Amino acid sequence: MIQLIDAHVHFDDPRFDSDRNEVYARACRAGIMGMIVPSTTAGDWSRTRQCAETYRNVYPAYGLHPYFIDQHQPAHLDTLEAWIQKERPVAVGECGLDYFLDDLDRDKQRVFFRDQLRIAKAFDLPIIIHARKAVEEVICLIKQSGHRKGMIHSYNGSLQQAEQLIELGYFLSFGGAVTWSRARKLRTLVATLPLEHLLLETDAPDQPGANHLGQRNEPAYLLEVLDTFAELRSEDKSTIAEQARQNTVELFRLERGKSG
Repeated sequence: MIQLIDAHVHFDDPRFDSDRNEVYARACRAGIMGMIVPSTTAGDWSRTRQCAETYRNVYPAYGLHPYFIDQHQPAHLDTLEAWIQKERPVAVGECGLDYFLDDLDRDKQRVFFRDQLRIAKAFDLPIIIHARKAVEEVICLIKQSGHRKGMIHSYNGSLQQAEQLIELGYFLSFGGAVTWSRARKLRTLVATLPLEHLLLETDAPDQPGANHLGQRNEPAYLLEVLDTFAELRSEDKSTIAEQARQNTVELFRLERGKSG
């Protein structure tokens, strides 16, 4: 049976509250053997922790997402450091830069992203980065930070930027967007980039694939991302799944058989 790890899924999202057990069961039946669950605001951290404590092989990360920059306070960065010191998550994040929406304060985003890069480096943790319409500046800030361990989730930059990020020690993660035939740039990246630097994710409950337009995404649909990888790369699904799983275990230094 093919086994995968969903490298980025918001399994703690309230949209799963009514049937989280069933979603988890479907994921297990589909061969999803683990999930990396990043948080987005300080108010999420307890919920993310509870989710990881309840379900086997669900791994938490704690961070402050740029989309919610108006909710973040400077004190949250100090609280994040204390939280990481106590909870020992697998990563810092989700954090980064979002320049897609004009009303998100870019100066404040940079401050919070720089500090989370600093925190990740101080704790020797990988970082989970959101980079929407801001890949070039994300690369610049990574270089300045000296931090060389993390992933760019839902990657949507250029091939040249991808090569720079790989050179810096980062993995690139792809999800449901690659299943859309019109996503030509993404599909070319998936076909071209070295598999040793790629991760598979769903970003559920967001970013559903082509077969689930208008529906809630969920971890079991990661198999459809794998199918697309195999089609685009003309490689065996089991080979891709094994390498992607190894990449995720390596990046997040996962414990095998963590019990919930």
